[in-house]
Amino acid sequence: MGFRMEVAGTGIKLRQLQVFREVIRAGSERLAGRLLNVTQPAVSQNIRQLEEAVGFPLFLREKGKMRPTDQGWELLRSIDSAFSGLDRLRQNIDGIRSRDRRSIAIAAPSAFTLRLLPEVAKALRQEHLFDHFQVRSGHYQEIADEVRDGRSDIGLSRLPIDERLFDYVPVAKATNVCMFARGHRFEDLHTVTPEDLVGEPLIDIDPQFSSHQMNVNALRFMGADPDIAVEYDLHGHDAGFVAAGIGVSVTNSVIAREYQQFALDRRGFEPGAAYHYVILWQKGRTLDVSTKRAVEIAASAMAD
Repeated sequence: MGFRMEVAGTGIKLRQLQVFREVIRAGSERLAGRLLNVTQPAVSQNIRQLEEAVGFPLFLREKGKMRPTDQGWELLRSIDSAFSGLDRLRQNIDGIRSRDRRSIAIAAPSAFTLRLLPEVAKALRQEHLFDHFQVRSGHYQEIADEVRDGRSDIGLSRLPIDERLFDYVPVAKATNVCMFARGHRFEDLHTVTPEDLVGEPLIDIDPQFSSHQMNVNALRFMGADPDIAVEYDLHGHDAGFVAAGIGVSVTNSVIAREYQQFALDRRGFEPGAAYHYVILWQKGRTLDVSTKRAVEIAASAMAD
């Protein structure tokens, strides 16, 4: 990509836009310079020149830190759309060169590879919309990064999201549930509470997640130490351990639907929380007919 080229009639160089984008992504001029293999003064110069060319400040500079202005965020959205278009063009050219088939990339939590995404991939192939299906999994922030940077066409995530960067459609609402192996004593309960978890081995998610804090803090409030038998770091990793009878887990009803192939049962968990799932894509991007259909199919599969 020729980053010395100018955007016609603006005096703005593509290199300046690339540097600006990298400063926001890296969080500082120093780190951006390291990633771009240029000096920090060169990064600062590009930012200054870009601000002069666009005629408005891109960052608020406070105590050595740089925070994008609202106008800066708006410019970033346009840059991301333009750059991702170029990235997709390159991929399409590579595909034509190698006679590759049409593909779609979807970013989603790994738990959705158990049921939802296989159903979506099967439907897309049956309708001859896409032949090649790319799955990119990770935490919700990683999913947002995938879509924002154009590596994935659409993403499956949860609110809140940054509406300055993404468009989205709501697809499902989830509440907390307790998962356990069939035959467990919780089968006799209508709702599971923290009191019921006392003495139960837990298959618990990493402490960085709010659901961990809710469960563990509730137990500690009652003066009980949680018995964490297995700790995992991604949704979906608890199912096998629960099915093996090692312990119980607290997840949400949307994730729990992915566990249909396991011999598991569930009950509502109180106190609980509500989670709102969405399908998102880059702000301002016009989805083609096939990608719109992929969103419809994924939304329908989540609603089932």
